[in-house]
Amino acid sequence: MQPLLWQPAIELSQTEQTIVKRVKRAKLFVFLREHRHEVFNAAFQEELSGLYRDSKRGQPPIPPAQLALATILQAYTGVSDDEVIEATTMDRRWQLVLDCLDAEEPPFEPWNADRLPHSTDRVPDGSATD
Repeated sequence: MQPLLWQPAIELSQTEQTIVKRVKRAKLFVFLREHRHEVFNAAFQEELSGLYRDSKRGQPPIPPAQLALATILQAYTGVSDDEVIEATTMDRRWQLVLDCLDAEEPPFEPWNADRLPHSTDRVPDGSATD
């Protein structure tokens, strides 16, 4: 399975506009929300998808653009992999960027955190390297 292209809304919803107005210090969240469709355009997403090994096993891969944004936010905020999962359900700034506002479930499971690019012992499909 190859990851699908991630196509979140470009225009900010009324709720998102309200959140953006409330963000005073962590402006990277606002920048990423407003420009994610430009940073992760279709061509770049196709390139990222090419890094995944095609496999019939397991769950469908999480869109690489969404994982990349989570990785950027993780580096920016200095949180652990587990805290990334928590932030996607508890922090509206993370939800704003990752297109999962008011989600009760994270957009990816903790096992996907192993797929974040900083994990050097895994390849993008989640299998261990030798």
